[in-house]
Amino acid sequence: MTLSQKTGLRETKRRLDRRVLYFSIKGNTLENKPVENCADLVNQDFCFTQEERDALYKTIFNRRDVRGQFKPDAIPDEVLARVLQAAHHAPSVGFMQPWNFIVIRSKETKLRVHQGFVEANEEAAKLFKAERQETYRNLKLEGIKESPINICITCDRNRCGPHVLGRTHIKTTDLYSSVCAVQNLWLAARAEGLGVGWVSIIKQQALKDALNIPDDIVPIAYLCVGYVSHFNKKPDLENAGWRKRLPLEDLVFFDQWNEQRNAEEDSLIKQIELDADFSEQFMQYDENALE
Repeated sequence: MTLSQKTGLRETKRRLDRRVLYFSIKGNTLENKPVENCADLVNQDFCFTQEERDALYKTIFNRRDVRGQFKPDAIPDEVLARVLQAAHHAPSVGFMQPWNFIVIRSKETKLRVHQGFVEANEEAAKLFKAERQETYRNLKLEGIKESPINICITCDRNRCGPHVLGRTHIKTTDLYSSVCAVQNLWLAARAEGLGVGWVSIIKQQALKDALNIPDDIVPIAYLCVGYVSHFNKKPDLENAGWRKRLPLEDLVFFDQWNEQRNAEEDSLIKQIELDADFSEQFMQYDENALE
């Protein structure tokens, strides 16, 4: 075989390796259509395969805020390290990477944080009236003591000095960046089979006192992390009847605030409505678990 023939075979194999599939939705049916490259969608050198895209959507749609089904099993260091690496690779304004990660294993520290939750939770319950308050008190809203590891993600707003590229006019973008790290961690944890629960019912000062966090550092998220007995199909608050997921088509505006169109006026809204059950294809949950 000549050199040119070998080169041609390698090029053909390279094109086949880059062969991807894209989704076409007709009605409520999702169809796979092969394409030789995805230059018409994105640069073909940066395409993901169907399986890779499926994995991403599966992780997103199966992520849950877990409170009550933690198992005591230890999280291997190599798993936790990967999850923290994912969080550390979140986008950040001015690439300032303002986050720190406090990994909490101590029972004593968890108890101090839990006490802060109990006090704040009692205050919160009193804000709701009658049946709403009863429903609130019956909700499981944390897994601080049950989860093997807690992680507090913080934001150091002074990490890059007073002037940060991109933060010159919207000063809170460093806080938003830290929230991106939370989401990265959450999705990576779900892909690893770990549940994550965000404890937001606690006073910041109580959290700072429990974890010895300096005054100039902002606690962003206190997370309960661990393996779980199951993941519910629906979010806990939806199962409890507290809230339902809003229709996406009601949340999309065009060009101006509150400027909406219906499916007859805009193809995107029509596609969103046709695609309403898109997430169902990726759901993975315990059929025996309560919804």
